[in-house]
Amino acid sequence: MTHSYLPHTSRDRQDMLTAIGVDSVEALFRDVPADLRMDGMLKLPPALAESELVRHMRHLSGENTSLQDVTCFLGAGAYDHYIPSLVDHILRRSEFYTAYTQYQPEISQGYLQILWEFQSMICELTGMAVANASMYDGGTAVAEAVLTACAGTGRRRVIISRAVHPHYREVVETYSRDKRIELVSVPYGDGVTDFARLAAAVDDAAAAVVIQFPNFFGCVEDLKSISDMTHAKGACVIAVVDPISLGILESPGLLGADIVVGEGQSLGLPLSFGGPYLGFFAATEKFMRRMPGRIVGQTGDNRGNRGFVLTLQAREQHIRRNKATSNICSNEALCALAAAVYLATLGKEGFKEVAGQCLQKAHYAYRALQALPGCRPVFTSPFFKEFVVRLTKPVALVNAGLLRKGIAGGLDLGKYDAKLENCMLLCVTEKRTKAEIDHLVSEMGAIL
Repeated sequence: MTHSYLPHTSRDRQDMLTAIGVDSVEALFRDVPADLRMDGMLKLPPALAESELVRHMRHLSGENTSLQDVTCFLGAGAYDHYIPSLVDHILRRSEFYTAYTQYQPEISQGYLQILWEFQSMICELTGMAVANASMYDGGTAVAEAVLTACAGTGRRRVIISRAVHPHYREVVETYSRDKRIELVSVPYGDGVTDFARLAAAVDDAAAAVVIQFPNFFGCVEDLKSISDMTHAKGACVIAVVDPISLGILESPGLLGADIVVGEGQSLGLPLSFGGPYLGFFAATEKFMRRMPGRIVGQTGDNRGNRGFVLTLQAREQHIRRNKATSNICSNEALCALAAAVYLATLGKEGFKEVAGQCLQKAHYAYRALQALPGCRPVFTSPFFKEFVVRLTKPVALVNAGLLRKGIAGGLDLGKYDAKLENCMLLCVTEKRTKAEIDHLVSEMGAIL
């Protein structure tokens, strides 16, 4: 077994072993089974010169296929939107790039103001009274919303639609297990939640209903009717939203949602092979003091100057974790900064334009694809920028053929639901041109 990370001299090593109460390195690792220990040196290649290492790393990176190389029609929670160059310029300022927790507000005013602006923009988009300074990602935001709803209502039963992203549902299941929260799954029909089955599942013991808007299939749920029915039973509504869709759809708050969460990657963050991403969390005043994560508030100093501080959280949230309402006390500050810069750069009209282009281009692609032999629509419900088609050939085969032509196809839904075998979930954002969409249609037609 190699021990290169231990002190180099035998005396130093023995002193260290004595200090922790063992007499040998072998005794230190005796709890590790013998068949798992390495006998001898690590089989590493010889060291490279810097120029050789750079060449080697470039070769390795060249084996990846990035969105610089293909045209992307894949969505399902992570989206290829255009990111203004200003976003990256601001992110790379050293005061943002190297900053950490803003426990000392007097020296962190710039960053605290940015996070306060982010919260304010999220409130504007969602129609909520308060938002936190971000969470890890969309999945954890949904799970924390479930915990918040149960704590706020004193109930332990949560109704969740099967039209909610399956990855998000898995995270909710994991969080709920130790909290003894009962999860009730409600099926979908024609791409949206089965309202009759949902209404039957919501009773006086229900804490919340979790609805995605637009949902996993890209379809737009009737959030207002769901909210009215849910509130009649004393439960709250958790809306999981694509923030870009709020450029044209009514805000969830005005449709009756009590907690609004989602993935903020589409707000100025690259796909980056899976992260880091950005969860956002907003709620009505009722849940203000039960919200997880970090909240930045605006205040004033003793001279009347405007200032920003971390606020509305008990000490337990950061230190006495067993008494905290949530064990999340961190935030994705740099990602939240990117989202704030993205939203400020686009402005209201620019944001509406992005959403409008997504809608129009997605429907253009939908009409063109359903005209192909071997490709037909699956749902008739209204959709935003994602839609589902059923193919006469396996999705994996079609995607492999598309990739050879420089196109990243859609998600294979058969992996999540056997009823959706040979079904593909496609996404069209504002970045896609008419020529790129026509190329997708042409190549898919040739494959089918």
